[in-house]
Amino acid sequence: MKRLSGPALLLFIGIAFLCPAWAEESHKSGTLSFVLENDLFYNVDRHYTNGVRLIWVPGRDASTPEWAMKIAQLVPCFPEQGEIRYGYAIGQSMFTPSDINLTDPPSRERPYAGWLYATIGLGVESGRQLDQFGVTFGMVGPASLAEESQKFIHKVIAADEPQGWDTQLHNEPGLVLTYQRSWRGLATSTPFGARLDFTPHIGAALGNVFTYGTTAVTMRYGRRLPNDYGPPRVQPGLPGSGDFSPVSDFGWYLFAGVEGRAVAHNIFLDGNTFRDSRSVDKKPFVFDLQFGLVMDWPSVRLSYTHVMRTREFRTQESNDDFGAIAVSVKF
Repeated sequence: MKRLSGPALLLFIGIAFLCPAWAEESHKSGTLSFVLENDLFYNVDRHYTNGVRLIWVPGRDASTPEWAMKIAQLVPCFPEQGEIRYGYAIGQSMFTPSDINLTDPPSRERPYAGWLYATIGLGVESGRQLDQFGVTFGMVGPASLAEESQKFIHKVIAADEPQGWDTQLHNEPGLVLTYQRSWRGLATSTPFGARLDFTPHIGAALGNVFTYGTTAVTMRYGRRLPNDYGPPRVQPGLPGSGDFSPVSDFGWYLFAGVEGRAVAHNIFLDGNTFRDSRSVDKKPFVFDLQFGLVMDWPSVRLSYTHVMRTREFRTQESNDDFGAIAVSVKF
């Protein structure tokens, strides 16, 4: 595989130089975020190999629709007081064994799988607390178009064509309900003229694609910390926010976080729910360590994240590393 860490860095720097062109603040109707996660940033092509996600969050001036108000009243644990936000996302994730040149990967290897989905999200922000509820639905299997996507990308970058997609998981509709609560700035200080805060969160997912409980904490360090909860990510993973509120013409911060998940079900490891398929013996606890950089202007936020994930199944030989680029633009 061709090493992409150099081109990824150049892309990140190039976008950073272009961002001031959008920096002038004016009335905005919402925030559009694009997230790309890929392990080729670190010269590998295996397991969770690619994820893309497009997120739209209407602006704070937009009136909250009636359906969002009703759902907020029905969701248990949602605060009765606070600003109600909502948003939409579409995405695709793909998973492969460690050797994509084999037409029949060994049974100890993670199976080929894809996940094409859409999400409706609802959030209530009350002071320094953010509660998020999401409904995600989509398709696992050939209908996810993961095979076509990976083969097309590999052809464009002149990489090896994956050979084992005929062994992928079968088609299965997927539904996941997620809930997360985050607290921002439980501890703050100003060492060396900068600010430091910590954002813990707890959450859970329930569905035939993912079922897990999670707890995590994220640290941010910078001179002018914006009002956000970190950059957006493709879940499962440390949560971020599709919207952001800069406090200056230009700001930056470094961040690091750790998350632990107790996994009851992961279809991409356990296999199809209603049909026999390939599967592996998953590990019940998975941990993510992430760190990176965020730069923001009044209308643009740019971030890069390095993620280190512990082994997800018992026959996995090593931990995984992948990178995540996120660009958010206010329109």
